[in-house]
Amino acid sequence: MDKIKQRLRSILSISLSLVLLANAFAFPAMAQNGSPTYDIVIRNGKVLDGAGNPWIRADVAIRDGKFVKIGVVPGKGKREIDATGRYVTPGFIDMLDQSGGTLTQNGLAESKLLQGITTGIAGEGGTPVPAENLAEYFSKLESDGIGMNFGTSFAERQARVAVLGSEDRDPNEEELERMRGIVETAMKAGALGITTALIYPPASYAETEELIEMAKVAGKHGGFYSSHIRGEGKELIEAIEEAIEIGEKAGVPVEVFHLKAAYQPGWGTLMKKAGETIEAARARGLDIAANIYLYEAGGTGLAAVIPSWAADGGREKLMERLKDPEIRERLKREIKTGSPGWWNIVEASGGWENVLLVYAGNKDNERFENKNLAEIAREWNKDPADAAFDLILQGEGRVSALYFMMSGSDIEMALKFPWTSLGSDAAASVEMPDPSTVGMGHPRGYGNFPRIISQYVREKKLISLPEAIRKLTSWPATRMRIPSRGMIKEGLWADVVIFDLETISDTATYEHPFGRPRGIDWVLVNGEVTIEKGRHTGAKAGRVIYGPGNTVN
Repeated sequence: MDKIKQRLRSILSISLSLVLLANAFAFPAMAQNGSPTYDIVIRNGKVLDGAGNPWIRADVAIRDGKFVKIGVVPGKGKREIDATGRYVTPGFIDMLDQSGGTLTQNGLAESKLLQGITTGIAGEGGTPVPAENLAEYFSKLESDGIGMNFGTSFAERQARVAVLGSEDRDPNEEELERMRGIVETAMKAGALGITTALIYPPASYAETEELIEMAKVAGKHGGFYSSHIRGEGKELIEAIEEAIEIGEKAGVPVEVFHLKAAYQPGWGTLMKKAGETIEAARARGLDIAANIYLYEAGGTGLAAVIPSWAADGGREKLMERLKDPEIRERLKREIKTGSPGWWNIVEASGGWENVLLVYAGNKDNERFENKNLAEIAREWNKDPADAAFDLILQGEGRVSALYFMMSGSDIEMALKFPWTSLGSDAAASVEMPDPSTVGMGHPRGYGNFPRIISQYVREKKLISLPEAIRKLTSWPATRMRIPSRGMIKEGLWADVVIFDLETISDTATYEHPFGRPRGIDWVLVNGEVTIEKGRHTGAKAGRVIYGPGNTVN
């Protein structure tokens, strides 16, 4: 009898141990000493996972910078965030960031984070350092700290200028090989691919065959070919077809920067044809997609109004030519008639009255800011082209303008393509300007990301909220082969945006482009609170996003 009792006690003891062990695994957050197991728990939010699924009511637990539990979280966090009544989404990804240079001056990236942007993908303008210094550049970003995650491509122009300078000519085979070597160095240092900006000299001097050869090098290392294509007006389809040819012959994915139909006579038809052209390329196997911004005006230097041949040899040569009366007359004629290989941005805008000066770079000419070139020409009693040339000559740095050349219906059409994402085409501000500052920028740099939710989801109901969030999160992460981001999923990096659907809005306008967004209360980067109640905490939790060819860092 005693043996039976002893055996029963042993069985009960083992059973109790197994129950306690099971409870320990089932409730890891309930530590024996009562201390929190999670770093952060976000409570009671409407969680959108980023994949396009409807929201669920859930808690989100974060530990060591990553999502570790989504659902009912009984344990406590060192920090608890109440998201009742708000949406909890993955951090937004900017597919056309321009922060490569500004992050070295101020790594906080406040103007980006206030929009919910937690990752910037840059490179349209290239990297701020040569290929041979790119690994060091990335290391310095990491050691100094950056507020958002950041990756960049390398500009084909950088390789071209390093070998050919600003000359308008084709490279010979020896020069082409040197250019290949430069791109190879950039890819091994962690560049995401190569980019082109084919309306701007000297980048515009590169012919298709040259671009194919450079793209092959990027492709060998798993990189992209991303392009501000050669024309965005009446030649839009031909320019997209060139990008497609480069992608197919080089064997690389293609990203079209800021897809637009910038030609008034083609509004309503060009964008439809552009979508069909990209869909056809996708159907036959090319990995091609595009990003957009949600404004009817583009923004770039006023020098874009000048036929590109005039910049052969660099800026000094351009300035000399603008002072030559005979060359001026030729340029003025070509602005009216066109010039081979040049996208006529004045024609695309429908005339000088749709070209608005926003930064003169000259104290005496500041009075012309926020006036169009037709108005400025009348005040100066000059031809509008002469007024533009003189503003460029008299300005220090980049004289900038807005070009009103897109239609709202075309933007809506592009937004509904399933393969479009968003890009700001703007850098993080080095310093946060006074929101009442007039001109000197484009509102996309402060408003593009909340705008998709406030204007196109809440107000116009053009797309659903889950679809908008997919375009901002999991799609660009998938697109750029970043498997660790873009969704709220256990094991991924905890980039998070918490916003109020009723109040989220962009306040930036063409006149006052630095208005701060509203309704975005919290932003987390790699599990650290970086925006708290609409203010930057000073955290620099961002990481460098390296390309697949990286062998250095």
